[in-house]
Amino acid sequence: MLRGSKVGLRARHEDDIPILQAELYEDVVNASRASGGPWRPITSGSKDAPFVVDDKEQRHVKFSVVELDGGTLVGAANLWGIDDYNRSAHIGLELLPSSRGKGYGTDAVAVLCHYGFVVRGLHRLQIETLSDNVAMLRSAERNGFVREGVLRSSAWVMGEFLDEVLLGLLVQDWKPDSTG
Repeated sequence: MLRGSKVGLRARHEDDIPILQAELYEDVVNASRASGGPWRPITSGSKDAPFVVDDKEQRHVKFSVVELDGGTLVGAANLWGIDDYNRSAHIGLELLPSSRGKGYGTDAVAVLCHYGFVVRGLHRLQIETLSDNVAMLRSAERNGFVREGVLRSSAWVMGEFLDEVLLGLLVQDWKPDSTG
Protein backbone atom coordinates (compact mmCIF):
# COMPACT_ATOMS: atom_id res chain seq x y z
CA MET A 1 0.00 0.00 0.00
CA LEU A 2 1.11 3.55 -0.74
CA ARG A 3 0.61 5.76 2.31
CA GLY A 4 -0.12 9.43 2.78
CA SER A 5 -0.83 11.16 6.06
CA LYS A 6 -4.57 10.31 6.11
CA VAL A 7 -5.19 7.80 3.34
CA GLY A 8 -3.58 4.87 1.63
CA LEU A 9 -3.85 3.71 -1.96
CA ARG A 10 -4.10 -0.05 -2.31
CA ALA A 11 -5.09 -2.62 -4.89
CA ARG A 12 -8.82 -2.80 -5.56
CA HIS A 13 -10.50 -5.68 -3.70
CA GLU A 14 -13.52 -7.50 -5.10
CA ASP A 15 -15.65 -6.34 -2.17
CA ASP A 16 -14.78 -2.68 -2.94
CA ILE A 17 -16.52 -2.81 -6.31
CA PRO A 18 -20.17 -3.03 -5.14
CA ILE A 19 -19.62 -0.13 -2.71
CA LEU A 20 -17.97 2.08 -5.34
CA GLN A 21 -20.62 1.09 -7.88
CA ALA A 22 -23.51 1.92 -5.51
CA GLU A 23 -22.15 5.13 -3.98
CA LEU A 24 -20.34 6.64 -6.95
CA TYR A 25 -21.59 5.17 -10.21
CA GLU A 26 -25.27 4.74 -9.38
CA ASP A 27 -25.41 8.44 -8.43
CA VAL A 28 -26.16 9.51 -12.00
CA VAL A 29 -25.25 13.20 -11.49
CA ASN A 30 -21.95 12.38 -9.78
CA ALA A 31 -21.04 9.71 -12.34
CA SER A 32 -21.90 12.04 -15.23
CA ARG A 33 -19.66 14.75 -13.79
CA ALA A 34 -16.77 12.31 -13.23
CA SER A 35 -16.89 10.58 -16.59
CA GLY A 36 -16.05 11.70 -20.09
CA GLY A 37 -19.06 9.91 -21.53
CA PRO A 38 -22.78 9.44 -20.99
CA TRP A 39 -23.99 7.51 -17.97
CA ARG A 40 -25.65 4.20 -18.70
CA PRO A 41 -26.91 1.48 -16.38
CA ILE A 42 -24.40 -1.33 -15.86
CA THR A 43 -25.38 -4.71 -14.49
CA SER A 44 -23.84 -5.66 -11.18
CA GLY A 45 -20.89 -7.95 -11.77
CA SER A 46 -20.37 -6.76 -15.36
CA LYS A 47 -16.79 -6.72 -16.63
CA ASP A 48 -17.67 -3.29 -18.12
CA ALA A 49 -18.24 -1.78 -14.67
CA PRO A 50 -15.99 1.26 -14.22
CA PHE A 51 -14.42 0.02 -10.98
CA VAL A 52 -13.40 -3.43 -12.23
CA VAL A 53 -9.62 -3.74 -12.58
CA ASP A 54 -7.88 -5.32 -15.56
CA ASP A 55 -4.45 -6.22 -14.20
CA LYS A 56 -3.09 -6.59 -17.74
CA GLU A 57 -3.89 -2.95 -18.62
CA GLN A 58 -0.60 -1.04 -18.41
CA ARG A 59 -1.87 2.45 -19.26
CA HIS A 60 -4.43 2.66 -16.45
CA VAL A 61 -3.72 1.91 -12.77
CA LYS A 62 -6.74 1.78 -10.46
CA PHE A 63 -6.47 2.10 -6.68
CA SER A 64 -8.93 1.96 -3.82
CA VAL A 65 -8.53 4.84 -1.37
CA VAL A 66 -8.73 3.79 2.28
CA GLU A 67 -8.42 5.58 5.61
CA LEU A 68 -5.16 4.78 7.32
CA ASP A 69 -6.97 4.60 10.65
CA GLY A 70 -9.07 1.46 10.28
CA GLY A 71 -8.77 0.78 6.54
CA THR A 72 -12.28 1.99 5.67
CA LEU A 73 -12.87 2.41 1.93
CA VAL A 74 -13.30 6.13 1.13
CA GLY A 75 -13.00 6.26 -2.65
CA ALA A 76 -11.25 5.39 -5.90
CA ALA A 77 -8.15 6.92 -7.47
CA ASN A 78 -6.34 6.25 -10.69
CA LEU A 79 -3.50 7.16 -12.95
CA TRP A 80 -4.74 6.90 -16.52
CA GLY A 81 -3.48 7.61 -20.01
CA ILE A 82 0.00 6.61 -18.85
CA ASP A 83 2.42 7.45 -21.66
CA ASP A 84 5.79 5.82 -20.98
CA TYR A 85 7.43 7.50 -23.97
CA ASN A 86 6.51 11.07 -22.97
CA ARG A 87 6.55 10.08 -19.27
CA SER A 88 3.16 11.59 -18.51
CA ALA A 89 -0.19 10.56 -17.08
CA HIS A 90 -3.53 11.91 -15.87
CA ILE A 91 -4.91 11.75 -12.33
CA GLY A 92 -8.47 10.79 -11.45
CA LEU A 93 -10.11 10.75 -8.02
CA GLU A 94 -13.59 10.05 -6.68
CA LEU A 95 -14.47 10.09 -2.99
CA LEU A 96 -17.54 8.55 -1.43
CA PRO A 97 -20.06 11.24 -0.36
CA SER A 98 -19.49 10.49 3.34
CA SER A 99 -15.72 10.98 2.91
CA ARG A 100 -15.72 14.39 1.27
CA GLY A 101 -14.52 17.51 3.09
CA LYS A 102 -12.06 15.66 5.35
CA GLY A 103 -8.80 16.38 3.52
CA TYR A 104 -8.69 12.94 1.92
CA GLY A 105 -8.65 14.37 -1.60
CA THR A 106 -5.55 16.49 -1.04
CA ASP A 107 -3.77 13.56 0.58
CA ALA A 108 -4.81 11.12 -2.18
CA VAL A 109 -3.51 13.51 -4.87
CA ALA A 110 -0.21 13.73 -2.95
CA VAL A 111 0.07 9.93 -2.88
CA LEU A 112 -0.77 9.73 -6.60
CA CYS A 113 2.01 12.26 -7.28
CA HIS A 114 4.45 10.12 -5.30
CA TYR A 115 3.37 7.06 -7.27
CA GLY A 116 3.64 8.86 -10.62
CA PHE A 117 6.92 10.66 -10.05
CA VAL A 118 8.83 8.29 -7.74
CA VAL A 119 7.48 4.82 -8.49
CA ARG A 120 6.74 5.25 -12.21
CA GLY A 121 9.43 7.82 -13.04
CA LEU A 122 7.02 10.16 -14.83
CA HIS A 123 7.88 13.73 -15.79
CA ARG A 124 4.40 15.29 -15.94
CA LEU A 125 1.04 14.71 -14.26
CA GLN A 126 -2.15 16.34 -15.44
CA ILE A 127 -5.64 16.83 -14.06
CA GLU A 128 -8.74 17.85 -15.98
CA THR A 129 -11.73 18.77 -13.85
CA LEU A 130 -14.95 20.72 -14.20
CA SER A 131 -14.46 24.39 -13.42
CA ASP A 132 -16.96 24.24 -10.54
CA ASN A 133 -15.23 21.29 -8.85
CA VAL A 134 -13.75 23.44 -6.10
CA ALA A 135 -12.63 20.47 -4.01
CA MET A 136 -10.51 18.96 -6.80
CA LEU A 137 -9.10 22.33 -7.82
CA ARG A 138 -8.10 22.96 -4.21
CA SER A 139 -6.59 19.47 -3.79
CA ALA A 140 -4.58 19.86 -7.00
CA GLU A 141 -3.30 23.36 -6.21
CA ARG A 142 -2.32 22.37 -2.65
CA ASN A 143 -0.10 19.74 -4.24
CA GLY A 144 1.58 22.23 -6.57
CA PHE A 145 -0.50 21.79 -9.72
CA VAL A 146 -0.73 24.93 -11.85
CA ARG A 147 -3.76 25.98 -13.86
CA GLU A 148 -2.65 25.81 -17.47
CA GLY A 149 -5.87 26.64 -19.19
CA VAL A 150 -9.62 26.46 -19.45
CA LEU A 151 -11.28 24.27 -22.03
CA ARG A 152 -14.40 26.32 -22.69
CA SER A 153 -17.68 24.41 -22.98
CA SER A 154 -15.78 21.15 -23.49
CA ALA A 155 -17.76 18.80 -21.24
CA TRP A 156 -21.36 17.79 -21.94
CA VAL A 157 -22.83 17.09 -18.50
CA MET A 158 -26.48 16.45 -17.78
CA GLY A 159 -27.84 18.59 -20.60
CA GLU A 160 -25.35 21.46 -20.66
CA PHE A 161 -21.82 22.25 -21.71
CA LEU A 162 -19.42 23.05 -18.86
CA ASP A 163 -15.89 24.41 -18.80
CA GLU A 164 -13.00 22.21 -17.74
CA VAL A 165 -9.83 23.40 -16.05
CA LEU A 166 -6.54 21.86 -17.12
CA LEU A 167 -3.88 21.63 -14.39
CA GLY A 168 -0.34 20.31 -14.70
CA LEU A 169 2.59 19.47 -12.47
CA LEU A 170 6.15 18.74 -13.57
CA VAL A 171 8.43 16.56 -11.49
CA GLN A 172 10.94 19.39 -11.00
CA ASP A 173 8.17 21.60 -9.52
CA TRP A 174 6.81 18.87 -7.23
CA LYS A 175 7.34 19.38 -3.51
CA PRO A 176 6.35 16.18 -1.69
CA ASP A 177 5.53 18.08 1.51
CA SER A 178 3.51 20.87 -0.17
CA THR A 179 0.09 19.65 0.97
CA GLY A 180 -0.02 21.73 4.20
